[in-house]
This record gives sequence, structure tokens and C-alpha cells, in this order.
Amino acid sequence: MISLSSHVLDTTSGKPVADMPVTLTAPDGSQVTNATNSDGRCKDWPGITFSAGVYAIRFECKDYLIANHGQSFYPFVDIHFEMTEDGGHYHVPLLISPFGFSSYRGS
Repeated sequence: MISLSSHVLDTTSGKPVADMPVTLTAPDGSQVTNATNSDGRCKDWPGITFSAGVYAIRFECKDYLIANHGQSFYPFVDIHFEMTEDGGHYHVPLLISPFGFSSYRGS
């Protein structure tokens, strides 16, 4: 079984980012939009059945960064990644600040 979660952390404040809109795009082009919870996590993707392929998550960063730091170089961050049939659980965290971001395959 393949599953997916994400987590957004503000590296300037050291806190999770709540209520950030995130859109998952599946290999067939279908999309679902959700938002991070109070702990900055998102793990519910209604209507998406995971299978092998290339996916993308768009994190809408601009409003959060402007509201919390007064500026944002990145209006959004797109992360593309590939899931395999035997990939198990995928965790795609995003670390953000007004002028930088980073991601990795978490656990």
C-alpha cells in the first residue's frame, strides 16, 4: 500500500505552519486541495488512489510568509517526486523561510 503525508515547518520561527493550502497532483492530472492542520501536517487526500508514478505537491507559501515575516520571495513551492509500487509510506516535508526552502523524503 502506498500512502502520503506532508509537514510544513517555518525555519525562521521554528514552528509548524497551520492552514497552508496544499494541492496534490496525481500522475493522471487529477488534483485535490487541502490545508495543513494545526501541527503543520497534511495526510488526507480525498479522491486520490495512490499508484506508481510522478506526483507533485504545491505549497501556497506567499500569504503565510507575508503575514508572518512581511515578505516572501516564493509565492509557492512545487515539489515533484516519484512513488513506486513498493514504496510504502512517503513523507514530503517542506522547510520554509521568506528567502529559502528545503525538502527531503522523510519517514
